[in-house]
Amino acid sequence: MECFKSLFQPKGVAVIGSATEGKLGNVLLHRLVEGGFAKVYAVNPKAKGIDEVQGFTSVTAIPEKPDLAVIASPAATVKDVLEDCGKAKVKAAVIISSGFGETGNREGEAEIKAVAEKYGIRFVGPNCAGIMNTHAYLFASLEETPPTGGVALVSQSGSIGGIMMDWGEKEGIGFSKFISYGNGSDLTIFDFLNYLKDDPETKVVALYIEHIQNGREFMRVLKEVTKKKPVVLVKAGRTESGRRAAASHTGSMAGVDNVYDAAVKECGAIRVNNLEEMFCLCKAFALMPTLTNNRLLIVTNSGGPAIMATDKADAEGLSVKETSLELKAKLKQYLPVHASLGNPVDITVEGTAQWYKQTIVDAMAEYDAALAIYVGTPYLEAMPIAEAIAEAAIQAGKPIVSDFHVGLDIDESIEILRKAGVTNFSTGERGAWVLAKMLSYYKYLQKPVKVLEPETNMDSLPEGKVILEPLGMKILQKNAIPTPEFRFIQDIADVGEACQQIGYPVVMKVVSPDIIHKSDVGGVKIDIYDEEAANAAYLHLEQIATGKDFRGVIIYPMLPKATEVIFGINRDPQFGPLVLFGLGGIYSEVLKDIALRIAPVDEKCALEMIKSIKSYPILAGGRGQKPLDVAGLAKALANFSRLPFIYPDLQEADLNPVFVYEDKVMAADVRLISKK
Repeated sequence: MECFKSLFQPKGVAVIGSATEGKLGNVLLHRLVEGGFAKVYAVNPKAKGIDEVQGFTSVTAIPEKPDLAVIASPAATVKDVLEDCGKAKVKAAVIISSGFGETGNREGEAEIKAVAEKYGIRFVGPNCAGIMNTHAYLFASLEETPPTGGVALVSQSGSIGGIMMDWGEKEGIGFSKFISYGNGSDLTIFDFLNYLKDDPETKVVALYIEHIQNGREFMRVLKEVTKKKPVVLVKAGRTESGRRAAASHTGSMAGVDNVYDAAVKECGAIRVNNLEEMFCLCKAFALMPTLTNNRLLIVTNSGGPAIMATDKADAEGLSVKETSLELKAKLKQYLPVHASLGNPVDITVEGTAQWYKQTIVDAMAEYDAALAIYVGTPYLEAMPIAEAIAEAAIQAGKPIVSDFHVGLDIDESIEILRKAGVTNFSTGERGAWVLAKMLSYYKYLQKPVKVLEPETNMDSLPEGKVILEPLGMKILQKNAIPTPEFRFIQDIADVGEACQQIGYPVVMKVVSPDIIHKSDVGGVKIDIYDEEAANAAYLHLEQIATGKDFRGVIIYPMLPKATEVIFGINRDPQFGPLVLFGLGGIYSEVLKDIALRIAPVDEKCALEMIKSIKSYPILAGGRGQKPLDVAGLAKALANFSRLPFIYPDLQEADLNPVFVYEDKVMAADVRLISKK
């Protein structure tokens, strides 16, 4: 977009707002000048400037017209300010001013947007903390000024940016761009992600979001970005949004927060729990080389921290495998006899700089990354150890993380590590966690992108909110989802023949749009072995439907016992159709051992869902049992996930239970609910 050149590489910047000391306009002017930006103009009714910055009464009065306007005047004036900017042919603006949609003044926000559209002005905000481009000395923001680097931060909250960039300034971690977009009335997170995707100055993108208006569009854009660079994301409101409830099993368990998890995972972004985790990952991606596999070496001079780091690495899926005999032979040549040569390699408290360096260099022939733990003493320098590890990292060309503690010069030592691309963390456990998260991104890049063709055989559901079970079973059969043989009858005279066709023993269920949860009212009769029992069952089901819309009964064969799972579909207001998989029966609600994805999924993704639940060993044949038909289950789940696209009127769907056998899968119950 052409406006981004004006936003992030402007030839001149006009700051509209009071230049009086203590006012926002004054702060912004100082930020720009102190940051080194050359052409800055102050605009306010008194034409007051600061220092070498000249003041003007309007943007149109500036002889050399600026590309970018930074507006910090009262909300009531912003509309007229934009008119002035438009007449001066300004093409981009950052509206710091608050008092718009966030306070209920939606009419005022609509007015400034209309003026901007009239003149072709694209803007960030309103109610934002501004933008930065450190590579262009552009600091049009109220937040901390960070070093120049490769981290781009996009945030709905300005103060979040302040925290992150304060950490960056203290730890020497550089930022390329900062964008606080506030209300996002014009330019949105989608626009900024598309821009940063191709920004050569950005190595990793950090996102802080509170809500997304269009979940599917967010996913599309996010996938495009993660193809080129990592994205680390914090989504606020985790607990509150998880309480959303709905009528079906799927709705009750698929809280908004779970949906975000599923969407972010599918797009290859890394969702973290807090800003500290976000900052740790950003500095690692910005500093370290690519991690290609999961083999981790831990070298330490202290046993306790190394043991805890090993536990964390194992838990996160890293391989802390034993050193090879060949490597042990090399280590024996220079390490003391009382050193531990396994993994972790403990060079003991006597460990020298040379031992650290040589151990890492020798080990990197068979490991993919290393964690160097150093616990020093307050009366000795840590610098020789840091310099040795830095040299080893440069020589190895692989990711090295460190956990440095105590020393006369510990801060200076950590800086030496950082300059060599070695990221230091407060604990070895954090270093192991970071490596595992980085590896998950690089593995994502190796996967083929899921491309599912849009449905062309769309169909309509019959009128009525609840689709009756007989029709539901036919819909499943039509879409290659296995079901038992069944008969639907509406007269007791047909019971005997229907049961004979199915073959005793049979199961009989009531069919009524007024009875959704049949088991709750005794609407299911099992173990029916003869015609007399079948007639009695029919009369019983007819009786419990007294006063309700009784349509008849559906008859199935009595299926052998099986492992039960659940399939579910629901529509999220932001992300659209979702598909759920988990243990079936009562366990779906009690244990909540489920996997959730954005629909539709292909068979490969369906298989990943199945394998991701904690109970998967039951399906795979744990404890000496024979494995069940997991491949058939994945195929049925993939076909099921397509239903809301074939039937756009479908609001919710539950198959609970789905029976899984060694050689087949069978949907034993279906509930479909229409939007109508």
